[in-house]
Amino acid sequence: MVEAMEIPKGFKKTELGIIPSDWEVKTLGGVGEVKMCRRVFNHETQFEGTIPFYKIGTFGKEADAYISEDLYNNYRQRFSFPKKGDILISAAGTIGRTLIYDGTPAYFQDSNIVWIDNKESLISNNFLYHVFQVVKYNTEGGTIQRLYNNILRSTKFLCPPTKAEQTAIATALNDADSLITQLEKLIAKKRAIKQGAMQALLTGKRRLSGFEQKRFKETDLGLIPSDWNLHILGEVSYMKGRIGWQGLKQTEFTMNPDEPFLITGMNFKDGEIRWDEVYHVPEDRYQVAKEIQLKQGDVLITKDGTIGKLLYVEQIPYPHKATLNSHLLVFRPIAKSYDPLYLYYNLSSSYFKNHIELNKSGTTFFGISQETVSKYLIPLPSTIAEQSAIGNVLSNMDAEIETLEKKLDKYKMLKQGMMQNLLTGKTRLMG
Repeated sequence: MVEAMEIPKGFKKTELGIIPSDWEVKTLGGVGEVKMCRRVFNHETQFEGTIPFYKIGTFGKEADAYISEDLYNNYRQRFSFPKKGDILISAAGTIGRTLIYDGTPAYFQDSNIVWIDNKESLISNNFLYHVFQVVKYNTEGGTIQRLYNNILRSTKFLCPPTKAEQTAIATALNDADSLITQLEKLIAKKRAIKQGAMQALLTGKRRLSGFEQKRFKETDLGLIPSDWNLHILGEVSYMKGRIGWQGLKQTEFTMNPDEPFLITGMNFKDGEIRWDEVYHVPEDRYQVAKEIQLKQGDVLITKDGTIGKLLYVEQIPYPHKATLNSHLLVFRPIAKSYDPLYLYYNLSSSYFKNHIELNKSGTTFFGISQETVSKYLIPLPSTIAEQSAIGNVLSNMDAEIETLEKKLDKYKMLKQGMMQNLLTGKTRLMG
C-alpha cells in the first residue's frame, strides 16, 4: 500500500501539486479576456510603410509587411488593441512564444497573435510574463497545433495572494533575465571582436608584436604582406578521407569503450568532440587505414551533408585512439609547412566558406570534393612562429568566449531553478 504524501504545514494539495495554503489555482480566462487585433486583409498590406504588420512568421522578428497610418489609427481606436506592457502570445506556428508589447506603433495578425486583457489589479503583466514561460496548455493529449481561445482560457496557473508578492517574484526573475541578457550581449560582442581579429590577422593587415612588416604585395587574393606567401592548399597539406573498401557498415559500430573511437561530423560542434556521443569500432577496422588514424593536431572537415564543419584535435583522451568515417577529411602539414592551429582558423574564415559555397556540388544533398578543397588559396606567414602566434591569439579568444558561454549556461540553469521554486511557492520572498 502506497502511503499518502505528507503535506507540509502551511501548504495544501491542488490539481497542480502542493502549494502554499494562501496561494490559488487560477485560469487565464479568470484574470482577463483573450483579445486579438482586427483582421487585416492581404490587399490592405504593403511592402513598405511606417506601421509594421507582424504575422506569425515574423512575430518577434523583423516585419516584412506594413499597413497605412490611417488604417492603423482607425482599427486601433475602434477595435481591440494591446496596451503597453501586455504579453503578446503566438497562437499558431511555434505556439506559446511571448513578447512584451513596448507600445511602439505596430499591428498584429488576428487570431495568430493574441493577448490576455488582464486586470492589473488582480495580476500584473510582469508576473504574468513569467507565468507564460512555465504554463502547460490543456491539450487533452497529443500535440497541439493551435492555441485556441478556449485552451488559453482554461489554462491553469499558480498565483500568490497579493500584488506585492507577485511583484517581488517578477522582480527577482527580471533581474535574472537581465544578467542573462547582459552576458548574451557580451558574448556577441566578443564574437564580433574575434571575427574582426580573424579578418585582420589572417590577411596580414594586422601584425602581432615581433612580426611587424609595412610592405605589401599584390596576389590573387589581394594585398598580403611582402614576407607572406600564397599557396594552393594541396601543395602544403596532406588530405585524406576514408574511401571505397575502407567504408564501415553500421553493423560494425560498437559501444565498447575499450575499442577505438569512430569520429563523424555529428560528433563535433563548436570545435570540440562530444566524446560521450562517439561510437566505437573493432581494432581490426581501426587498423585498415593507418593514414586516417586520428592524431593530436589534426584538422578535420566534413565534406558532405553539413559541409564545412571544422575541428582542431587538441588532444585524444588517453589511452584511447580514433579513426574517421567516410564523410570527413583530415589535414596534416607537408614537411612542417604550416601550423595546424593557424590552418584551422583560416578554414574557419569567410574566405574558405565562400570557396565551399562557390564550389559545392549537389542539389538537395551537398558535398565538396577533396580536389576542390585542395585548390583553395591560403596566405601563409613565412614563419611557423608567426602562424603559431596568430593561432594562439585566436584560440585564447575562443577560450574566453567558451568560458562566458559556460557561465551563461549556469545562469540559465539557475534561472530555471528560480522559476521552479518561485512560481510554485516553494520559495517565498515575502512572509
